[in-house]
Amino acid sequence: MRKVITSLEEVVKQIQDGSSIVVGGFGLCGIPEHLIMKLQEQGTKDLTIYSNNCGVDEWGLGLLLQNKQIKKMVASYVGENKLFEKQFLNGELEVELVPQGTLAERLRAGGAGIPAFYTSTGVGTEVATGKEHKEFNGKTFIMEEGIVADYAFVKAWKADPFGNLVYRKTARNFNPVVATAGKITIAEVEELVGIGEIEPDEIHTPGVYVQHVFAGKDYEKRIERLTTSKKA
Repeated sequence: MRKVITSLEEVVKQIQDGSSIVVGGFGLCGIPEHLIMKLQEQGTKDLTIYSNNCGVDEWGLGLLLQNKQIKKMVASYVGENKLFEKQFLNGELEVELVPQGTLAERLRAGGAGIPAFYTSTGVGTEVATGKEHKEFNGKTFIMEEGIVADYAFVKAWKADPFGNLVYRKTARNFNPVVATAGKITIAEVEELVGIGEIEPDEIHTPGVYVQHVFAGKDYEKRIERLTTSKKA
């Protein structure tokens, strides 16, 4: 089944107020820039967003914060966004902080059809509040639920018309598990190649998880925090 679309508008317009979306990327690396901007343009509100972080002021998921489109944010790191802090302190944004490894496993579990799992991460902290505790071999664990969202936004380096995806370097950190954790997965890619041009061993996300593929261009690929060496 060919899954290539020529416009993001035709699929993004299906996303309704109150939807849940898992979004790939690590910092600003490997974020689905065009999907986020199209969602901002559409103005869909009351969204629950699952992502490693919430972008920065005026870029990435920070664009949705500016429009006050996000109702709840589930993330592992939010330290680069002042607007995020302001909305949270003002009671405008519901926040659930999740340890990074736990977030990755919740996404992987959801994509694998596993409803919940036990982990020792967070035991004895606020993370464990209200969660089921259980002992295994004399050690305490808490139960975490898998994540399955209405939609998944991912950014890949290459794709073929069947939706097989290849990520590049840091973009591979969260995008692969995000791609499996959405009921409808939309992938934007830098390069669309022909069927058979991607070696099977190179595929990171099989096309069975992907419903739509869009070939984007003019990616900005901003740097979250630029650090340069001083000249001697």
